[in-house]
Amino acid sequence: MKPIFRTLALAACCMALGTAQAQEERVIRFGHLNNADHPVSFGVKRFAELLAAKSGGKLKVQEYPASQLGNEMQQQSALQGGIQQMSAPATTSLAGIVKEFGLVDFPFAVSNFAQADGLLDGPLGQALLAKLPEKGLVALGYWDLGFRNLTNSKRAITRPEDLDGLKIRVIPNPVFLETFKTFKANPVPMPFAELYGALEAKAVDGQENPFAVILSNKLFEVQKFVSATNHVYAANIVLVSKKFWDQLSPAEQKMMHEAADETRNYQRQVSRAAAQKAVGELQAKGMQYNEIAAPEVARMRQLVKPVVDKFAASYDPAMVKLYNEELVRIRK
Repeated sequence: MKPIFRTLALAACCMALGTAQAQEERVIRFGHLNNADHPVSFGVKRFAELLAAKSGGKLKVQEYPASQLGNEMQQQSALQGGIQQMSAPATTSLAGIVKEFGLVDFPFAVSNFAQADGLLDGPLGQALLAKLPEKGLVALGYWDLGFRNLTNSKRAITRPEDLDGLKIRVIPNPVFLETFKTFKANPVPMPFAELYGALEAKAVDGQENPFAVILSNKLFEVQKFVSATNHVYAANIVLVSKKFWDQLSPAEQKMMHEAADETRNYQRQVSRAAAQKAVGELQAKGMQYNEIAAPEVARMRQLVKPVVDKFAASYDPAMVKLYNEELVRIRK
């Protein structure tokens, strides 16, 4: 065979191989903690539809809700190891590998959704995402989980003193632990999957989660009081295993980014509508609902300021500076 024909034949083989690779079907196992009727699950379903449409059905998402693939830390390890492809945990679960994610958990930092979105979609949120690839993770953005609120079986929470002595389940996160200790509660770190049983057995008195999570997990069956403390805004983060990500072609990575971007606003709208609706449904299920007077919220914010200052001092000073600058910007 003449050299020119050998070259053409080799080029044809390479093109065929490239086309086959581009058309390779990939199954994406997408796990999360929430039930299939929760807005996080609705976000996964929309992402799956968009990604399938963009890839001609070649990128297929299989959803595993309700902790089927383990708790958040187990799923995080599975992503880092390349065993699982995607997850959507609360941002707080990442503080163990990038401690500056604790900035997002600072209590009473934001007071409405516009501020929350501004903080996460702006320079601070993007700077945090940029720290993840070296930890074996790639992030495609933030989804809404909602403002966290307290429930318990003992009494309505109307002021900081009402938390005194209550055993409150919290996310295994240092900021949460220190915050509730400040209110003289007894914080109990516990995986979410164990929460309902612990409340039913009265091993803990209460817990804190967004309204839609409280409703979806039927916590009204084992809790009497729900208090709108709005003490922390919680977001989910859409994560991809870097080992899996690096196997994708640039075109496939672009499809993933586009599908995630298009899903974000939909998921946030659905989540926030569900939270608003959940308050009425929780009351209809027999829970006693109360809001916190503004002066008491101000007292709570002041009480936890030493906690904020303590953790801020242990973080990257440049990130803390950016965080404080961003708070000024979003509060204008």
